[in-house]
Amino acid sequence: MKVKNILFIMADQLRWDYLSCYGHPHLKTPHLDNLAKKAIMFESAYVQAPVCGPSRASYYTGRTVFSHGSTWNQVPLPIGELTIGDYLRQSGIKTCVVGKTHMRPDINSMNRLGISKTTEIGSIVMEPGFDPYERDDGLHPNNIMKKSEKKLSYNEWLNKLGYDGNNPWDSWANSVDGEKGEVLSGWRLRNSNKPSRLPEKHSETAFMTNRAIDFIKETKEQWFLHLSYIKPHWPYIAPAPYHNMYSQNQFYPVQRSDSEKNINHPVYKAFMENSISKTFSQENVRETVLAGYMGLIKQIDDNLGRLFKFLEENGNMQDTMIVFTSDHGDYHGDHWLGEKELFHEQIVKVPMIIYDPSKEANKTRGKKEKRFIEAIDLLPTFLDAVESKASKHRLEGSSLIPILRDEKISKWRESVFSEIDYSFNEARKILDIGASDARAYMIRNDKWKYIYYKGFPPQLFDLEKDKDEFNDLGQSKDHQNILNQMKDILLERLTDRKNRTAADDEFVLKERDYSEDGGIMIGVW
Repeated sequence: MKVKNILFIMADQLRWDYLSCYGHPHLKTPHLDNLAKKAIMFESAYVQAPVCGPSRASYYTGRTVFSHGSTWNQVPLPIGELTIGDYLRQSGIKTCVVGKTHMRPDINSMNRLGISKTTEIGSIVMEPGFDPYERDDGLHPNNIMKKSEKKLSYNEWLNKLGYDGNNPWDSWANSVDGEKGEVLSGWRLRNSNKPSRLPEKHSETAFMTNRAIDFIKETKEQWFLHLSYIKPHWPYIAPAPYHNMYSQNQFYPVQRSDSEKNINHPVYKAFMENSISKTFSQENVRETVLAGYMGLIKQIDDNLGRLFKFLEENGNMQDTMIVFTSDHGDYHGDHWLGEKELFHEQIVKVPMIIYDPSKEANKTRGKKEKRFIEAIDLLPTFLDAVESKASKHRLEGSSLIPILRDEKISKWRESVFSEIDYSFNEARKILDIGASDARAYMIRNDKWKYIYYKGFPPQLFDLEKDKDEFNDLGQSKDHQNILNQMKDILLERLTDRKNRTAADDEFVLKERDYSEDGGIMIGVW
């Protein structure tokens, strides 16, 4: 059958190597493994930014970060940028989100244009571009909730179930019980291997899965659903029994080398010196956090099993494209770093599983695809899947439909690109540089990874000889030719971006006779 509906599933901060289909020896994810057997599993998928907001904005717009302008989590997506919903609505497809987008609306432009949040167009701009069936970014500490104008529906649901307090998200779902009956905060990493105060069926992951099923049950027209799980992003608190399913002998060994402490690179050193990295470089921190992190991933897989079973029973597997991915990874102390925001494989490489229900995809089912793909490839893939007529002149990615359906491709990309505005990171303060100077760009091909830092030396890694990225060759005199070649490849990619957004290619290519149009005569003797 043709693709009718699309289910776009994203886990937050999920590393590519923490699924059993991607090789984890102890964390078993059978439901995603089974999906991969019916799909293509991409082994070289990369995000456009190593942090939540800009990475998601690139998924949603099909454009690289400094094209769409949402360069970090606090930076709004400019009001003129088109997202998945703006494209698919042109084909009459209902486009909704359940869970997280991590996007901020462009309030200043809304005010300038007189667009109210309470109008239909205003609510779509706020979301951004999605109908907010169950919008929940999953970051609700008490201080934020006190300032919030909106009630959190997850909190209201928990209150109805009998959980007390104004913010049970914080005091129940992301807290644990202490030995003396006290409530311990999930924000503290030392509590990551303790069970949430809620049973699994009342957790955020279960709630979001329930709401996705509700949406599909209720929706009769053609639909696109972005199911965006809040976990395994911090707070790393999992409900029982997931909180202690995994122990130290089931964790990956930490991937770092003492030699990295001698890398003479100011930006890398600044990231190593920030407080998050120092915390995660302590062995007991990593071991405590990984118990909760791995449990949260296992819980997501179990809930996806519940969702996939519903899709089978409801007949949706016959006409629904399913995509599973992540917005970026998590260091967990690898490379002496915590969180994300740099370009090691643990961060910029993500899982990517795409199930195409059409019969044309039968010959690729179960395939493991090694070609490079990027987050920005998904939006043109969605448009091709539903045979949309919307103009793609803004889009910077390439449709994956030819790969999914084993069609002939004359040329495919040989490198992948990612970029970061680390102005908001503690590293910028350590370096004492300006708000517009904390920029870095990565280009990676089969052999080399090159990173350009504004105002600082580059980094270079030989991925064939140094797959762990321990040996920085960025200041090596013996590698100047390679550094120059990679810089040229990066420059070509930077200049290949699409900034002519208000006119499509047909407008540019149209033959014009100015004399007929208005009597304008250019170069006439």
